[in-house]
Amino acid sequence: MADLLTTWWVWLAAALVLAILEVLAPGFIFLGFAVGAALVGLALLGPLQLLSVPMILLVFAALSLIAWLVMRRVFALPKGQVKTFNHDIND
Repeated sequence: MADLLTTWWVWLAAALVLAILEVLAPGFIFLGFAVGAALVGLALLGPLQLLSVPMILLVFAALSLIAWLVMRRVFALPKGQVKTFNHDIND
């Protein structure tokens, strides 16, 4: 299992699966994890190769959290505004 988590293409495949899940589930749930997995997969081609599996998972968690926070700030409504719907989707 440790060799599998240190393989770059597994992380990129996981990023693709998480991105596809994001399309199926609303609300930016999986997109932060997809960005984190993609960044870890790309980093395993270079500087992260020598890290242990727990450190790679820690980097993945940190990158996912950062990506989620950035996307929350970028895609959020301006402060004080509330999303309202004036019509029914079936109209």
